[in-house]
Amino acid sequence: MTSNESAIKQRQKVFLYALLIILSIPPLMPLIWMVSTSLKNDAQIYTTGGTSTSGFSLSSLWPKPFVWNNYPEALERMSFMVYLRNTLFICFVTVLGSVGSSAVVAYGFGRINFKFSSFWFALMLATMALPGQVTMIPIFSLFRSLGWYGTYLPLLVPAFFGSPFFIFLLTQFFKTLPSEFAESAKVDGASDWTIFTRLILPLSKPALATCALFAFLGAWNDFLGPLLYLSDSRKYTLAYGLQQFVGNHYMNWMQLMAASMMFIAPIVILFFFAQKTFIQGIATTGGK
Repeated sequence: MTSNESAIKQRQKVFLYALLIILSIPPLMPLIWMVSTSLKNDAQIYTTGGTSTSGFSLSSLWPKPFVWNNYPEALERMSFMVYLRNTLFICFVTVLGSVGSSAVVAYGFGRINFKFSSFWFALMLATMALPGQVTMIPIFSLFRSLGWYGTYLPLLVPAFFGSPFFIFLLTQFFKTLPSEFAESAKVDGASDWTIFTRLILPLSKPALATCALFAFLGAWNDFLGPLLYLSDSRKYTLAYGLQQFVGNHYMNWMQLMAASMMFIAPIVILFFFAQKTFIQGIATTGGK
């Protein structure tokens, strides 16, 4: 490669990175506004002139001065640590149940030949097209008749019956694994459960991590489930607790944005450390 070609490639790379940075600014603006508002006081947010119709100041995004007290005050008023503990508990059980049960079903679809397997797999995928609003009332009536209303059971038990999306992803991944290992293990007398737990699962860490991340995000951001089934404020999750904070402190924008930032911060940190595994898992679930 000549020096001229190298310079051209370097300029193309700089142009591409600059373009990506510019395109990333609009999606980041709401986040930047949230961070800015969470570090301001009333005088910096509400002004008598140069405001939008909602009353927010458009003069500057830079807080002068930085009001760090909004964060500890939001923690205290929102009972953040109680909601965080409840949310982490639900997330842990949901991840464990959904990933584990989905992996078992996916192994059956992807590695075991049985009658009408294609039909049952297609029927399972068809359930993904059914809107949740259609089954919301029947499922609520079922859980209420079981005496589960007001408990975590409606949020936890369904996770142990598999997720169609996770089953699809894991089935596609299992099909890409070499069959020689399983055949050799069967010759040595290994059962399907032994092959699944000692061969398939260790080779499927990227796909399992991807499903676990999706399950964690779904449980972390779930608002409708706690809204329907939880009545005790001591059992609220962060998503539902944040909505209650909005109702109780509607005009306190500083602490509301501080609470919102603390809500999304763990997700940002989690994705920052898990993005390589996440991308690898998505890239390897395309099937044959």
